[in-house]
Amino acid sequence: MDDLFSDALRQLLADQCTPAVVRQIEASGDGAALWAHIDSSGFADALVAEAQGGSGLSLREAQDVMALCGRYTVPVPLAETMMARSVLAQAGLSEVGLVDSAWADAAKGSITLAQGRLADDGSLMCANVQLGRVADAVLVSDAQHTWLLSTQHAQSSPASFVLDADLRWSPEHVAAGVKLPKHQDVRLLLGCINAAQLSGALLAVFNNTLQYANDRVQFGKAIGKFQAIQHQLSVMAEHSFAAHMAAQLGCASDTAVPDRVRVAVAKARTSEAALEVASLSHSIHGAIGFTREFDLQLFTRRLHAWRQSGGAESYWHTVLGHELVDNRSGLVLDLIRSATDVTA
Repeated sequence: MDDLFSDALRQLLADQCTPAVVRQIEASGDGAALWAHIDSSGFADALVAEAQGGSGLSLREAQDVMALCGRYTVPVPLAETMMARSVLAQAGLSEVGLVDSAWADAAKGSITLAQGRLADDGSLMCANVQLGRVADAVLVSDAQHTWLLSTQHAQSSPASFVLDADLRWSPEHVAAGVKLPKHQDVRLLLGCINAAQLSGALLAVFNNTLQYANDRVQFGKAIGKFQAIQHQLSVMAEHSFAAHMAAQLGCASDTAVPDRVRVAVAKARTSEAALEVASLSHSIHGAIGFTREFDLQLFTRRLHAWRQSGGAESYWHTVLGHELVDNRSGLVLDLIRSATDVTA
């Protein structure tokens, strides 16, 4: 089933999510048309159980689908909505379970994920909300609570990445939002999603750079024939394929719930790879890679944004360190083996 989903999504994105469309959405902040194409095809409900109207995919089966969001630089929150709708369905708060029709519409739309900070006055602030400009709602968690909040009710200001936003909800809108009965670790969900998206974007950058090196002729031969360029390409390949394997680890679950240790391995490794591959790809492309008209920057800007979102490698290295130090169930080697076994 995962192959059927990924093949179908690949065809849809190749047709509907071209670089020109990505540029248009980045410029306008309006991804409604693209989202309508994606949502009507059922991909956003991939992780929702069949009994609740979804496709019932596990994270393992949905990994390729999320990686395609990176491969095609999807400028709407498809992977995030897949995870958010799964969380809402598990909490019994899917659109059929929401009494207020306005919130039912929010649950049907695009949903991104964010960490928030509840102020003393009851307002809620979220910095650098991934795709906050184009999402209909946000699944927000602080240290204790998780809410579904509409972006229409938030004060929005620009964030570092073009489609991200800093969002603030007033105490009244926080109180009127949907509060989930169980707290969710949104950073864990974002880490899992972005590891998969990074893996797709990294392989795309490597393949595009390899093609460029074979096509670009300098001093009478393709630059890919020069030993220095070949070395850079080999390092890119190493990082890209290691990141792909790490993302598989992060999604190695037969449910829709990610494992914390596996996600820590996946996000740390893919974030490390993002820095190296972005740097080497621009080095090989030279000045043209930085231009707005060239497609490379569509990918490398996202590599840097997704590296930070959900925790960079330093955060997840710390998580892994605590897990190793606090492991009381057996040998450290046993923990490493269990965390890196994709068949478990």
